[in-house]
Amino acid sequence: MKNSENTKKLVKEKYGEIARKASQKSGCDCGCSSEPDRDYSVFSDSYQNMKGYVAEADLGLGCGLPTEFAAIKAGDTVVDLGSGAGNDVFIARRLAGDSGRVIGIDMTPEMILKAQENNRKLGYQNVDFRLGEIEKLPVPDQTAEVVISNCVLNLVPDKKKAFQEVFRILKEGGHFCISDVVIKGNLPEKLQESAEMYAGCVAGALQQDNYLEIINQTGFTDVEIKKSKQIELPDEVLREFLSGKEITDFRKSGTGIFSITVTGYKS
Repeated sequence: MKNSENTKKLVKEKYGEIARKASQKSGCDCGCSSEPDRDYSVFSDSYQNMKGYVAEADLGLGCGLPTEFAAIKAGDTVVDLGSGAGNDVFIARRLAGDSGRVIGIDMTPEMILKAQENNRKLGYQNVDFRLGEIEKLPVPDQTAEVVISNCVLNLVPDKKKAFQEVFRILKEGGHFCISDVVIKGNLPEKLQESAEMYAGCVAGALQQDNYLEIINQTGFTDVEIKKSKQIELPDEVLREFLSGKEITDFRKSGTGIFSITVTGYKS
């Protein structure tokens, strides 16, 4: 989607639908897509053994475990970008403790409502969910020691502006830990142009080198990929967009869809 406003509208609609289904307790094992019969679990990593995990807040929308490498300490203020139903927020809250603070930002009203509902059940007084866009965060300058995000920045049209906002809200010496989807090689044009695949995390992804270049250009130092995992889209998904020959050519091309978890510091 080349038009950023159309992109945001699409993403809001898709993730609003996911949140509504979760609130209706109909379940949503749909990974990065809103289609209940489409399995994008190839993106997700399991949270089951992580302390602070809240099953009701896990809608299967991630592509990594950013809190695994985020080095969150007791007393830290943490901001989660694209916080959804609160999955990573609640794990970050467990690490930051009673003396810390965790702020979740999401642009989908239904997700904010679902996250607030989950937090009411938990009774956390130092967790806050705010409606807002990543390119214009409702957070003051130099607020956070740590910024986290899970499979969200690839959906943001202006990634340079997104990382500038991350830089702005971090304190001096603070850092981010972000899990996201990137590409190595060139995706077939039909995948790139598909709105459904955009909301499904793939077509909004940048080339890995371009992604890292934006981070470095923003001013972050010690940028490091902590974890990388290649993602294999099932043939049944690819068949919606590609012919049999195109799928074969795609498999042989060396093009890769990767989930990466990357860190960087504001020095």
